[in-house]
Amino acid sequence: MSKKTPGLNTICTHIGEIKDEQYKGAVSPMYLSTSYEFMDVDVKRYPRYFNTPNQVHLAKKIAALEHAESAMIFGSGMAAISTMFLAFLRQGDHLVVQNTLYGGTLNFIKEEFPKYGIEYTFTNGYKVDDFEAAIQPNTKLIHIETPSNPLMTITDIRAIAELGKSKDIFTSIDNTFASPVNQNPMDLGIDMVMHSATKYFGGHSDILAGAVASSDENIERIWNVGKNLGGSLSDMTVWMLERSMKTLGLRVKAQTKNAMKLAKWLEKHPNVSKVNYPGLKSHPEYKLAKSQMSGFGAMLSFELIGELDALQFQKELKLIKSSMSLAGIESTMLSPHLTSHSLLSQEERDAIGLSNQLIRFSVGIENVKDLKQDINQAMDALR
Repeated sequence: MSKKTPGLNTICTHIGEIKDEQYKGAVSPMYLSTSYEFMDVDVKRYPRYFNTPNQVHLAKKIAALEHAESAMIFGSGMAAISTMFLAFLRQGDHLVVQNTLYGGTLNFIKEEFPKYGIEYTFTNGYKVDDFEAAIQPNTKLIHIETPSNPLMTITDIRAIAELGKSKDIFTSIDNTFASPVNQNPMDLGIDMVMHSATKYFGGHSDILAGAVASSDENIERIWNVGKNLGGSLSDMTVWMLERSMKTLGLRVKAQTKNAMKLAKWLEKHPNVSKVNYPGLKSHPEYKLAKSQMSGFGAMLSFELIGELDALQFQKELKLIKSSMSLAGIESTMLSPHLTSHSLLSQEERDAIGLSNQLIRFSVGIENVKDLKQDINQAMDALR
């Protein structure tokens, strides 16, 4: 392979694959052993140490996709982000975290940080000034999520990275919604990028995993905590994830194209009061999103008009699935107030603008005309 940086689909297909030297198979062999040689070896391999052959090679693919030096794979997105937090925060430290983010992350911070004596402040918004105002003398980490779940707010990644560097504070981002196909935060100065690999990396709604990409030094720090917490991923699932990521670029680009078409259509629909999608010129941060994203992603959310029952609408769908997760090749919808943000109180949801009429739409690879037809028939059934 040329020394030049390979293209996206080449990285997805080839970087991180294990050569089958014995039988010359076209796909990576799977190493299921949980016990490896310890004498006269350069690396003492052990699954909990994140260094089995399949784990090590897949980490190279993820690092290449995020333009990072190293990466680690975990048993879930929450295992990835919690390990990252605990590697960079200790008793007496302070975290500044975006107020519009995944409900599981928010709940982990609120329930677990007090046990460790870690302080935190949720921002009042997602602008850089909101983050700067929340910084305290003991702040050690700033964490953002952009586009955010499920309101699709956009935070200025470069500005947050510069803010962190100016005050000697680490910065991290949840890049799950954009995926490395549409956004590479490390190119904009962010220190650590995490993913729920369950989503676009897996892409077929059959894998639970997480990942963190960063510098060699930062990954070493995360590894030192991760080996004690034990959040590694089985090699069977690692192999499945590597296989799925071969089509990451193809899948996400097709889904992103569909999402743009559907967002424009929904914005004009008489039964929809609001659409949240960064690719729409009506989005408050459209220009910012365009400046830091190569594509606007395949996630959007929209609010039905008040007289339509959001839950009944989803029950009437025949092609689009009602699903707890997202980012599979099949289109799915859910109500965030009953799922991802159900642990928040009504007051907390109201404070961030999360309406009970809001529906999160994970756009798949189906024909757009079929998705439009399904949405229309579901709406018609409520009349």
